[in-house]
Amino acid sequence: MHPKLTDSYAPVEYLVSRVLKASAGSSRDGLNGEELIARVHEQLALGPRYLTAPGHTRLQDILTHEMRAFADGVLVQSWDALSAEGSATYHLKNIIGRFAPENPRRIILAAHYDTRRYADRDLFHAGSPMPGANDGASGVAILLELARHLKEAPDKPDIGVDIIFFDGEEGDEKLKENSAWRPIGSQYFRDHLRDIYPDAKPEMGVVLDMVCDKNLELLPEPSSVESAPAAVKTFWELGERIAPRAFAERKSVRIVDDHTSLQEAGIPSFLVIDFSYAPFHTTRDTADKCSGGSLETVAKTVFSYISSLAR
Repeated sequence: MHPKLTDSYAPVEYLVSRVLKASAGSSRDGLNGEELIARVHEQLALGPRYLTAPGHTRLQDILTHEMRAFADGVLVQSWDALSAEGSATYHLKNIIGRFAPENPRRIILAAHYDTRRYADRDLFHAGSPMPGANDGASGVAILLELARHLKEAPDKPDIGVDIIFFDGEEGDEKLKENSAWRPIGSQYFRDHLRDIYPDAKPEMGVVLDMVCDKNLELLPEPSSVESAPAAVKTFWELGERIAPRAFAERKSVRIVDDHTSLQEAGIPSFLVIDFSYAPFHTTRDTADKCSGGSLETVAKTVFSYISSLAR
């Protein structure tokens, strides 16, 4: 199936909350932690966002609406996939907001928006859905605010930006074994890359995942360093200027994530993640574990990095 433009309904209560928040005088200048953490809370208010959950569909609508409001163009890759054991059909969407689509130089900023059906690392609630404040909502929050900033900032980077919300990163919700996991949405994007980029591939991909921990510690991920060594070096140097304690030089464990699919597509890509997160894949992955300051640190570093590419 080819990517297609679609119209989507955005829940009224969500849109009203955004208008009321703005009219109440919350700061809309730049990238600020208060607004970023509010984006996390808004997603959690939808409930679980695993593939067959009502909250997943509602979030798809919201993300599409937001990209239509902020981006210069929107593409939605829509497709259906059967669960591995054949009892469920998943309706998946990768949502792509394009900024300066006429610019041949392009960079991808991406995060996944789905959450895990089973909190499989939870000793007491392994059969319950994971809230996904950090693992799910944090990357989305940053991308949404970056989209707003790209639209409103007077000095826009001279490079085309594609903001991508990947579906299905948590994999088939019917499977509980990690060995069967695969990032469904980014693999679909990889396999249909020429539908989006018929002429030239983006020059870089940046994937955000689990970036709101109060004790933020970001380590260079090995496959990222192999794929994009200069980019990782630049990103971490820029980050150290903003929050020196959050950016460490020692490498993390090797991680397979949505950046892996981009690398496999021939796009140099790196992952920004704090993998030392105790509530990972548990029901304790809630908003109280998140920090607006951490979100602001990552958001400002991403924007600084984009700006550095445009020079």
